[in-house]
Amino acid sequence: MKKWMKIGMVSVLATSALAGCSKPDAAPQAQGSQSGEKTKFSISMRTLAFNHVEKSPNINEDKWVKRLEGKTNTDLNIVLVPHKEFEQKMAQMFATNDIPDVVQGSGGVSGKEMAGSVQAGVFMPLDDLLKKHGPNLLKKIPKEAWQKETYQGKIYAIPEFLSNPSRRATAIRKDLLDKAGLPIPKTVDDYLNVLRKFKEMGVENPYQGRENFKYADTFFGPFDAYPYLSMMEQKGNQIVPKFFNTENMTKALQTYKTMYDEGLIHKEFATINPTTYKNSILAGKSGIWTMNANEVLQWEQQLKANVPTAKIELIPSPVGPDGKGGYYLYNSVTRAWFINKNAKNAEGIIKFFDWMLSDEAEQFFTFGVEGENYTMESGKINYKMPTDPQAVDEERYRQAFLWMVQDTTYNKGTLSLTEDGKKLMNIYDTMLSKEGRDGIQFEPRLDAYVANPDISPESDFAAPVVLQHMVKMVYGKEPISDWPKVIEEWKAKGGNDVIKEATDKFNKKDPSVTISMPRR
Repeated sequence: MKKWMKIGMVSVLATSALAGCSKPDAAPQAQGSQSGEKTKFSISMRTLAFNHVEKSPNINEDKWVKRLEGKTNTDLNIVLVPHKEFEQKMAQMFATNDIPDVVQGSGGVSGKEMAGSVQAGVFMPLDDLLKKHGPNLLKKIPKEAWQKETYQGKIYAIPEFLSNPSRRATAIRKDLLDKAGLPIPKTVDDYLNVLRKFKEMGVENPYQGRENFKYADTFFGPFDAYPYLSMMEQKGNQIVPKFFNTENMTKALQTYKTMYDEGLIHKEFATINPTTYKNSILAGKSGIWTMNANEVLQWEQQLKANVPTAKIELIPSPVGPDGKGGYYLYNSVTRAWFINKNAKNAEGIIKFFDWMLSDEAEQFFTFGVEGENYTMESGKINYKMPTDPQAVDEERYRQAFLWMVQDTTYNKGTLSLTEDGKKLMNIYDTMLSKEGRDGIQFEPRLDAYVANPDISPESDFAAPVVLQHMVKMVYGKEPISDWPKVIEEWKAKGGNDVIKEATDKFNKKDPSVTISMPRR
């Protein structure tokens, strides 16, 4: 393979050879692992903006990679794909035919990053291999996740799955709320009052904004106004995007404009990148924000390193006129693993992923290595979660990045050890399970979207032509009352074709597509 990408100042060579590298003493061969020749394969993995990954001088020499190899009798060649350039680098990979043995996709077989490679025959169908070598995979991965990886009746990828689609949550600095003497907000007006109080108290970013409204879309939920890929609905005899509801969309945009005008959100929120977003929160500069709920305890530990008295709490998202709210519901697949049709070790690769859902794997990824990360006392694991920011990053990398196939809703093993962890699981099972907005979605992506990228939304941000108007309206450069003009522009640039195609496929129950209906 060729050199094909860089991460920051660190060049990652796709040709990194691991054969002959000695395994450390701390990574003994797992009892019951396959014996004999190692399964060698290359695998591309999106960096996911994980600090431990992106700061690694050579991920293939990382101790946890070595230990994973020891556990599974494999010889991995990990090729990192930069998080921010994922789609671009994936397209480059397919264009040059420089394709690893295993390729990570973001979800289904027709994701934009896959560039039509499944349909073009780049990857092998896995049904027979799974029946022979993937008992854990077939038993534990839900049917809905497998459906995302199915094309023309055949399975083409192994999915990392999500059993609870309500993954994002609203977080608040509970210590600041207590200091303000206010109750937990419920409605949009309640939230605005809390943000105003936070501003009076000197909080730099009462609401933490971010570019593209990504992880900063709290106030679209109350009005069911997310302009995302999964957000289509039936209106009359047509299937249309939910942002066609001018009343709901203008209410959501007006909420953000109020926040902008009153200084409750950063004046340059539209240029705040993911790194700045997180750093602002961990530096104690933010009052309310959106985050993946499964990371709240780790973020709190990192925040406490800077603000020892800080307390993060996940609270119900603001509700709208219908009494509902919350974020868009995730697909049932978070990552997917495709096997190159030319891979020589397909059986061993399937066994590698099958091991990921074993009890041994769960203990390894969750707690690490006995004697180093945890001890056994009376048959029970004694594990202390790290508090140092670098150690927290390493734990997150082991539990979420290297554990390639798992239920990513939350890490039950770690959370079960503490009262805070048990509380978080309860939040998932009670509060988050009742939140969330969803709509009609078509897979593969509608042809009219593929043909017109400017009007094509993503899973969690709007189409470019829509997004630019959203930002201008919040900034006061366009009147929010002009939203009907945005709809007409979207329709004129190819949106009418989207509506026609969606409606036709919906009415005909087109067997070539998966039509996902709202889950709640």
